[in-house]
Amino acid sequence: MFSRDRWDEILQALTANKFRTFLTAFGVFWGITILVLLLALTNGLKNGVTADFGNFATNSMFMWTQGTTKAYKGLPKGRYFNFKLEDVETLKREIPALKYVSPRHQLGGFNGANNVVRGTKTGAFSIYGDYPEFINQQPMDILQGRFISYSDIDSKRKVCVIGEDVIKAMYDQDEDPLGSYVKVNGVNFLVIGTFKASNSGDQEEDANTIFIPFTTFGQAFNRGDSVGWMAITAKDGISVTSVKPKILELMKASHKIHPDDERAIGNFDLSEAFGRVNGLFSILSVVGYFVGALVLMSGIIGISNIMLIVVKERTREIGVRRALGASPWSIKSQVLQESLLLTIISGMVGISFAAFVIFVLNYILDQMGPVKNFANPSVGMSVIFTALFILIVSGLLAGLIPANSAIKMKPVDALRTE
Repeated sequence: MFSRDRWDEILQALTANKFRTFLTAFGVFWGITILVLLLALTNGLKNGVTADFGNFATNSMFMWTQGTTKAYKGLPKGRYFNFKLEDVETLKREIPALKYVSPRHQLGGFNGANNVVRGTKTGAFSIYGDYPEFINQQPMDILQGRFISYSDIDSKRKVCVIGEDVIKAMYDQDEDPLGSYVKVNGVNFLVIGTFKASNSGDQEEDANTIFIPFTTFGQAFNRGDSVGWMAITAKDGISVTSVKPKILELMKASHKIHPDDERAIGNFDLSEAFGRVNGLFSILSVVGYFVGALVLMSGIIGISNIMLIVVKERTREIGVRRALGASPWSIKSQVLQESLLLTIISGMVGISFAAFVIFVLNYILDQMGPVKNFANPSVGMSVIFTALFILIVSGLLAGLIPANSAIKMKPVDALRTE
């Protein structure tokens, strides 16, 4: 039941020694501020690191060929081989859990030799031969035109989709690239679309990329039906890591590779790597809570000590109230309310201050532009509710010992205190 007299008495007790109350509250303020900031910075680091995965489906893996390390079925070790298009069909047919199996080819790189010519302009770019479904594995924003289609694949059309940095390097500012031609290693390709990298881990490289139909790539650059490497994505709800052993087993059997040869087929499991990163940051979040809680605990101990002093100073007052018939719970509840009020107010100020610091930090990051491995430090509402819960529990714990001390006083002994 609300009692204005009770709350006036509580406020009077807390403001009787303002400087002492301020120093006591500062411990809780600082502890909750450190807790929220640690979690925000951990989240910012997580956002920055996971951005390196880009928008590539995190339930994916890459697979390529390497030299064998074991002799098998009459074939020597050190043998090199290539994936074929029939391997793609084998994987799709034998492993229904796979959503996409995209064969890929790559030519050059934007840090390599000039491989693209348009009029008097030249440039070095990454040229990829792909199938249409690759855009579902690595989403990109189509700015103009369209991406590669199966009609392009079947007809082996000499068409391409170019990145925004290719446009900047090969075209004038107001020039429309659609319908124009670029020459890749001496072969002319019609530009049918332009794209922008979408939250990719390496936006610079993606923007310097040209996509052409996989079959056209094989014909134009003498790759036949070979496959440079594959991007494989499992269906939703199925981890690609769980089907990876079956994938490797099938490919080893298809190319007569010893079952125990672990090097012949190289692979990078993006799903597994993404899981490790998430696990690492889950641990860091726990560490953040632990360190923040330790700092907060020092503030709670300070409040408990001050409340003990307050109870000692009010010994005679407590004795008078007990003599007049005040119940032990009435005395105990007042001490707990004073402790809880001081803890919650100082904690809420700490949360507000931490939110302000996070806002300023994000503003600075927006002005500076992208920072490697760090982006958008923030905390969710779950963190705020958790902090509030910690504050309430801490406030009650801080007042519990002083409150028990207060009700243990005998009225006669309290009245004798000078």
